[in-house]
Amino acid sequence: MCKLCDEGRPQNHDDDAKPWNPRRGFLKASAVASAAGAASAMGLFAGAARAHDDDEREPEDSGGHGRRILIRGGAVMSMDPKVGDFAQADVLIEGKKIVAVGPSLAAGGAAVIDARGRIVMPGFIDTHHHQFETALRSFLADGILINDGSNTPSSNQTYYEFILLKFAPVYRPQDVYINELFGGLSQLDHGVTTVHDVSQIHHSPQHSDAAIQALFDTGRRAAFGFFESAGAAVLGTNPGNKYPTDAARIKKRWFSSSDQLVHMIMGGEVYLGDASTQQSWTIGRQLGLQIAAHILSPFGIRPILDALAQGQGGSDHNIGLGPDNLFIHMTGMSDLGWQGVKDAGAQVSLAVPIEMNMRHGKPPILKMQSLGMEPSLSVDVECTMTADFFTQMRSMMTMQRMMVNQMILEQGDFVYPNQWPTPAPGTPALLNTRDVLRYATMNGAKALRLDAKVGSLTPGKEADIIILDAQAINVAPLNHVPGAVVSLMDRGNVETVLVAGKVRKWKGKLKGVDLRHLRRELEASRDYVFSAAGIPQNLFNPN
Repeated sequence: MCKLCDEGRPQNHDDDAKPWNPRRGFLKASAVASAAGAASAMGLFAGAARAHDDDEREPEDSGGHGRRILIRGGAVMSMDPKVGDFAQADVLIEGKKIVAVGPSLAAGGAAVIDARGRIVMPGFIDTHHHQFETALRSFLADGILINDGSNTPSSNQTYYEFILLKFAPVYRPQDVYINELFGGLSQLDHGVTTVHDVSQIHHSPQHSDAAIQALFDTGRRAAFGFFESAGAAVLGTNPGNKYPTDAARIKKRWFSSSDQLVHMIMGGEVYLGDASTQQSWTIGRQLGLQIAAHILSPFGIRPILDALAQGQGGSDHNIGLGPDNLFIHMTGMSDLGWQGVKDAGAQVSLAVPIEMNMRHGKPPILKMQSLGMEPSLSVDVECTMTADFFTQMRSMMTMQRMMVNQMILEQGDFVYPNQWPTPAPGTPALLNTRDVLRYATMNGAKALRLDAKVGSLTPGKEADIIILDAQAINVAPLNHVPGAVVSLMDRGNVETVLVAGKVRKWKGKLKGVDLRHLRRELEASRDYVFSAAGIPQNLFNPN
């Protein structure tokens, strides 16, 4: 069901028709402006009533060595308490790094980005995203994780049975590439400047290399998660599978330098069995890699985590938790497991909309608060829910406040004068907008071991920066910067995005991207994957 074919313009979808080239025509050559526009440093708010200059030119050679860019006159939310926040200030970038943040910075020779009427803040950081599923967007909007035998629309079409066992096994390397690239560019458009790509699609080294190439070609910061060959490993349809032993080759070929946008994380799923845990965790630690795993009760992981918390995991009963662990979901775990995670200094990523929607279990934010821990945020799967971070922040905040507010109401008796009680001692604090912004930025950086590089607008860090339109009709007038970002904004407010000082989105448009061609390639991949999986395409009743 290709859109072009339906319109009478037949397309060749034969994967053997021509050699697959991961870079052919997907990305335009970068076009650079001939001169950088300069905004006046005088009267920054006196002119705020005029329309923002839509003719402002993109800075030339952004991110280049020694290239200076001044983001002038925005409301700056640094996410660094030592730097602070400013109602009106500047951010000076040289090359790929932030060199100064403050009011009225002198920056002779710098190209100027006029940020009046805008909010300037760090880019969002997504610590868990299955980007290979981009072509399956919204297919599982009604589904849950595993079939529960209820014979309902939600149970009959599930993540495990359809996404993992039917769709994932038929992916070719070129499907992996276009799904990863399109999904990454989409998030970059949303202001998500860093991702942990949990690419459980490693049917062969060619699949792995395609995923990695796409992460580099996207032009944003990323952690490549080398996980298992999802679905195909269960079905035995992946004779080329080299997980987890291919990790050494991958690290040597792609990640020999620490001075690049993409780095590597080792996937170590414990539900694959003790022998797999022993092997993957041992290889990951030998290579000095962070080790990530989904930890959730529907897959019977509670006793497995308990064993790991006691240093008795794996087939040799000697694998334990460490500060190199990143655990995803953490739903339904015991007090023993939680205490082990805290004591080890492991990181936790919560995907709140997905956890609530797909029956992963209650997102454990209250448990984390009781232990003095904080999560990072992640989007998980676009087959079920959007990958934008405004949704993630709002979902986290409203879900936690719903639970705590009800807890407080139940401390009274719903009858005057005890219908509105004062919270009892020990009641969890309500999350606020700054909390979830921290989860979406600095906590994400910490979770991926990137907090020395990104996560805040701190001089010396790399310039992963988003500029958000606060004069748009859905936000104006601006009264509270954190509140505007969390409570009001969406993708349309993400005006400009920089990664390591380089402009990747300018005035609402991604740079150097042939979006029409990318979309056609993604649709062709979608058509192939559905056909190969034997799943009919039905736009109104996928169940």
